[in-house]
Amino acid sequence: MVSKSLKRSPTKSIKDPGSHRRRRRHRKKSPGRTTSAVIISTINKTIFTCKRRLSKLFSKLARISTPNSRYKGYNILKNGSKYHDQKIESDSICRVHLFNEPLPPLISPGKRTVFLDLDETLVHSKAGPPPQKFDFVVRPEIDGETMNFYVLKRPGVDAFLEALGAKYEVVVFTAGLKEYASLVLDRIDTRGLISHRLYRDSCKEIDGKFVKDLSEMGRELRRVVIVDDNPNCYIYQPKNAIPVKPFTDDLGDSELENLIAFFERCDCFEDMRDAVKEYFGGEGDLEEQVEV
Repeated sequence: MVSKSLKRSPTKSIKDPGSHRRRRRHRKKSPGRTTSAVIISTINKTIFTCKRRLSKLFSKLARISTPNSRYKGYNILKNGSKYHDQKIESDSICRVHLFNEPLPPLISPGKRTVFLDLDETLVHSKAGPPPQKFDFVVRPEIDGETMNFYVLKRPGVDAFLEALGAKYEVVVFTAGLKEYASLVLDRIDTRGLISHRLYRDSCKEIDGKFVKDLSEMGRELRRVVIVDDNPNCYIYQPKNAIPVKPFTDDLGDSELENLIAFFERCDCFEDMRDAVKEYFGGEGDLEEQVEV
């Protein structure tokens, strides 16, 4: 009996160290699993941070320039909406806010006024990375962060501004933020041909779209026109509007060149709205054209 118990002892002594080694090996795997979990958690946090930063970036891009620009059509405000019905173009003289006039009185009462949109009408801007074609870069600071915008001028913009500045009061009226738009205008108007600049804070926001109400500019409606690529902007005064196709990067574009010819022959019209109607060949009401 003693010899049998002695034989069993070595057997137990051999098994016990093996079991300890297996337990030790099992414990060694635990840090590996912990490291993997930490790595996965770090990756998830990085992805979340990137998504949040991208979301903030796109939100800023949407806020800086004209937010309701679309290159493939517009979701247009309808004439029958309650917002459109609030404004009736029966006034021959524009109403003016007594304490918050967007524009000062005309220096030369005999001049007529041309309101010009900026983005996709005079220029096209794109945030980085740099596109193949651009004329200059502006770096507005929005919410404490500096952003790069690469700006391409529409063909003929310099000659267009020079031709208008000689005969008209030129007002750039943009739905873009001042921080961005003012830098662009400084670059394209080095000769001071633009009389006044109006930004998003001078627009009315209707259903998330920015409307440029010419009746509150302190100018007679019969003596003003607006040049814009976005029909929503002039929904209150469509008869005063000259629509242009949106500009992106077509260096063969001739819209502004054609408009120079139009403005040179407006002197024979007492009412600029008649000139606009003649420019479009008198084919139907411009309100109908806006809704197409």
